[in-house]
Parts: sequence; C-alpha cells; structure tokens
Amino acid sequence: QVQLVESGGGLVQAGGSLRLSCEASGTIFSTYTMGWYRQVPGKQRDLVALINSSGSTNYADSVKGRFTISRDNAKNTVYLQMNSLKPEDTAVYYCNARNTFWKINSWGQGTQVTVSS
Repeated sequence: QVQLVESGGGLVQAGGSLRLSCEASGTIFSTYTMGWYRQVPGKQRDLVALINSSGSTNYADSVKGRFTISRDNAKNTVYLQMNSLKPEDTAVYYCNARNTFWKINSWGQGTQVTVSS
C-alpha cells in the first residue's frame, strides 16, 4: 500500500485560509486518483474533493467555490487550498489514494482543521 503523510492543518478564524498537503510514497503517484475527505466525531467520513490522474476534479457542494484541489506529480503531492473557511468546515481531514488496477486504497493519518467563529 501507499504511505500518505498529511500536513497543514491547524486553527484559523472564520473567513481565513489553510492549505493542506499530502505526500505519497511510491513511483506511480501520477496514476492515482487522490481525494480529500473529512470527518467529525460521530459522523461518517465525507468526500470533500477528488482529482484523478488526468487532472479532472470533483467537489462536495458545500465547498465548491471555496476549496481547490490540485496535484504536483513531480513531488508526489496533492494539495487542498481552503479559502473562506467556515466553522462547519471543522473536522479531521484525511488524504486518500486509489488505483483500482493495482488494488490500492490507502489513507493518511488525518490532520485536524479547526475554524473558530
């Protein structure tokens, strides 16, 4: 499986910005569909944003226009730029790497994002 290391979480005031990073191990990063998910205690883990190997993106309705997912294949890294943050964005954010051909479905350890009102 792929090792994923997230960074960039923290505490920010409402209206502020954060950028999350997720660095992956391995040599076939460019073939992965990468995703960011988030979870609050007692609730399921929800999709925030996806970017596939071609660079196509998908976003949850709640973050469209505020969050941007991107990837740098040369650095084996996916980013989540989060702007205009709201208290309801508070969650643990997880990075995911997926490649169905190679049966890869790996998760990072999570990074806490807290947005104060």
